[in-house]
Amino acid sequence: MADRVTVIGWDGSPLTAAARSALSAATLVAGAAHHLALPEVPERAERIRLGSVDLAARRIAGHRGTAVVLADGDPGFFGVVRALRDPRHGLEVEVVPAVSSVAAAFARAGMPWDDARVVVAHTRTLRRAVNVCRAHPKVAVLTSPGAGPAELALMLDGVHRTFVVCEALGTEGEQVTVLTSDKAADLTWRDPNVVIAIGGSVPAPAAGGWLLGPDPGPVRGWSLAPGAYDDGPVPGTPGTGEAPALRAAQLARLGPRVGDLVWDVGTGSGAFAAEAARFGAAVIAVDADPAACARAEAAARRFGVQLQAVAGRAPSVLERLPEPDVVRVGGGGAEVVAACADRRPERIVTHAGTRDEAEAAGAALAAGGYTVECVLLQSVDLDPTTWSERDRSVAFLVAGRRPAP
Repeated sequence: MADRVTVIGWDGSPLTAAARSALSAATLVAGAAHHLALPEVPERAERIRLGSVDLAARRIAGHRGTAVVLADGDPGFFGVVRALRDPRHGLEVEVVPAVSSVAAAFARAGMPWDDARVVVAHTRTLRRAVNVCRAHPKVAVLTSPGAGPAELALMLDGVHRTFVVCEALGTEGEQVTVLTSDKAADLTWRDPNVVIAIGGSVPAPAAGGWLLGPDPGPVRGWSLAPGAYDDGPVPGTPGTGEAPALRAAQLARLGPRVGDLVWDVGTGSGAFAAEAARFGAAVIAVDADPAACARAEAAARRFGVQLQAVAGRAPSVLERLPEPDVVRVGGGGAEVVAACADRRPERIVTHAGTRDEAEAAGAALAAGGYTVECVLLQSVDLDPTTWSERDRSVAFLVAGRRPAP
């Protein structure tokens, strides 16, 4: 095993005294081509091009001497330190950090970033990174080949964002480009880079926050009464399936989370869509009634979250929507449930007023390959002064879960 392993972050500025000292003693140096070309790398040292970190870690573990790993930015922030410390390799490392590429990108943009989300986009995680950009007003994306500004822009189709694309940060070829997301797909970008995606209806906080990332907001609790959401320009009366207890059960079975895309088909009051967005998920609220779409947008503004409202009749309108992770069907019956099942989300929930409707929805889910659960939910709202009944809600909750591959 290497006698000593030092990981040095490099942000384009002159190396620190600690970094130069570690390099001067190195008998093995691993890094990208531009790292290995630094004049401080000893000529006598063995050099490893850092492609696969796991492969490099195995070679370092078998090296007898002093090893240095060079990496861009802060190697402990979405960097090589995590991979090198994997228990399989048994390496103990010392870290000499530099300014992270995310911090440098926001500095170039002249923006604070304590309220930003930070995601890594690979080809396998690109869709989830895009969903975070849909759901949050300020996101830094660490890109990779095949998952860069052009791919982000193409998958954000229909959602307007401003991109700040930072290429080759800290080098002589550094370039910062500000443009709208719809223009980014038409250009060629150098890999990797950092993209700051900004925009949406949520205003930036006026004062400094207390928590890294978005503030959780002032509202406590979930499945609030329908009146809590009905603050839009087109007030409406809550319809079938709007009971808070049913909404709570639907949210529990879907489990929306950061990186997910939620379809709320037949959004109605927009209450479910707004609550799913409060969990950090990206949400598309669909309804044939434009007034319902307006209510969903108003509910999102009231709770400081973002969603995309699409007016159109399901199932035909669903054909042009991006792939969902979880779906709530608030209206349209078994035909819409079947159309959603064809898109293969992980989970689908719907509700029915009669047993026949519930059986039809369950059959559509089963035909789509889902494991089906059906529960009859009854909730009674009582007046606590007299303990008399004020309102009663009864509905069948039908849920489908796609079996793990």
